[in-house]
Amino acid sequence: MNVWKSLAWLCLALAPPIYAVGHPTEEWDEYIFPAGNPICESHLQQVHGAAPEGEQALAREFEEYGQLVEQALVYRANTIAEGMRLKALSGPLSGADLQLLNEGMVLHLQLREQLLRMAESHECWLDPATASLERLLTPRQRLEGIMLSLSAALVLYDNYLLAITLFEEDARLRRVLNDSDSGYGIGREILTSISLSYNSIQNRARVRRAITFYEAEVRRFAAEVKSEPRLRYLEGLIEQSASYDMTKAFSPAYVVGRKLHFMERVTRDQLAEVATGGVSLFSMLFGNAVGLVETRHGKLFHRDDVTAAIAGQLRAGDILLEKTPFRLTDALIPGHWGHAAVWIGNEAELRALGLWDHPLVLPHRAAIRAGAGVVEALRSGVELNPLERFLNIDDIAVLRARESNVQGRATLVLNALRQIGKDYDFNFDVETTDRIVCSELIYATYTDITWPTTKTLGRSTISPDQVAVKALPGGPLELVLLYHDGKAVVEQREIIHEQLLGPRETLAAAK
Repeated sequence: MNVWKSLAWLCLALAPPIYAVGHPTEEWDEYIFPAGNPICESHLQQVHGAAPEGEQALAREFEEYGQLVEQALVYRANTIAEGMRLKALSGPLSGADLQLLNEGMVLHLQLREQLLRMAESHECWLDPATASLERLLTPRQRLEGIMLSLSAALVLYDNYLLAITLFEEDARLRRVLNDSDSGYGIGREILTSISLSYNSIQNRARVRRAITFYEAEVRRFAAEVKSEPRLRYLEGLIEQSASYDMTKAFSPAYVVGRKLHFMERVTRDQLAEVATGGVSLFSMLFGNAVGLVETRHGKLFHRDDVTAAIAGQLRAGDILLEKTPFRLTDALIPGHWGHAAVWIGNEAELRALGLWDHPLVLPHRAAIRAGAGVVEALRSGVELNPLERFLNIDDIAVLRARESNVQGRATLVLNALRQIGKDYDFNFDVETTDRIVCSELIYATYTDITWPTTKTLGRSTISPDQVAVKALPGGPLELVLLYHDGKAVVEQREIIHEQLLGPRETLAAAK
């Protein structure tokens, strides 16, 4: 276990509630920040004070915020696994466990402060529009700023809500989280103080105002929200938040206070299923194992005919691209494709490649025999998963090296297997080797291809579409299979694939 894994659930226990909640019978309708927030007013003048630069300022804020959200979702994705491991220990926590908890606490507090500041930085934009506010911001920019703050608050709120259901009922973990450690500058009763703040009955008007403002304005700017990636991402982050969804039906205080007997109703197997992205009681509130409500299943989900057809055409080393427009992940990734993975093959293929007894294959033999053959980088890290699970999607493309032999395919398989166990790269930097994001997995597996990259915030990134362009005519990859909108594409497959990637000038830039 490394420090990032320990952070996974620490962030949930330590994340402060941005919105306070009260008695179950009271409306959840007050915002924790007081009117006249000096942080927000100062931010407005210093960052957005030059009206012509307002859009650039919001774009810069969004880029930085996107990384913070990815960090929070990465930590959250590991929460269940870490909680299960610690709660299952029969003996005392080891010195290494306690050290990692303390180190994780210190590191997480930095992220916590950044998300808290983001939530505060645009809160005063909810106040009645003044001449100064109207001079500095357009109505669309004002909506985006409030969406930034509201979504940041909901990220932290969801963190805390999930932490309660997993850890607060465990006496030992609750005691450890409340212990102090002067060596790390950690005070006593941190979890208790946060719990008291979370359940405060004060300052509840602002949250209802924020949601009411958002719901009215998001309808007003429906066309922009649909077409602009930043607004679409923030909309998904808000509306896929479990906390936001619960306000529609009942008070979150009721859920937290009663806990819905979660720990009595959720089995260990169900928790494990959520940790790997399955469907269970928890995933009704925290879908995708990162605390987001999944609006629907993919159009290829549980289609046995499709699974069999695709499995019959796959070869070890193939690249899998997928599209899931119903998930938050697709909203922020440029282009059509939202995720990439590598098929390493089944037992028969690996034996034919002479790899079944290879040291990199041995630890995964049981999983492979059980149907796992997809190596993919999820927020919980790089994993080996079954094809059936991967196919909770709408679109899939299978790409294959045009020139391949047994040795070349074996090399691809081994390159992919070397990535298993690495952490998710929430910085999306292709030059990092200890953390991997989905398209970086392809970058690290197909090392003989010169891949296109994009420079963002001083780092080089690669998107799934930049992988896909290598399967256009003349490229080193070929398109061997395509499903679009839940249907197999047989005729004019290459033409449709190119159309999905966008205008030719965009493709030229991607190459």
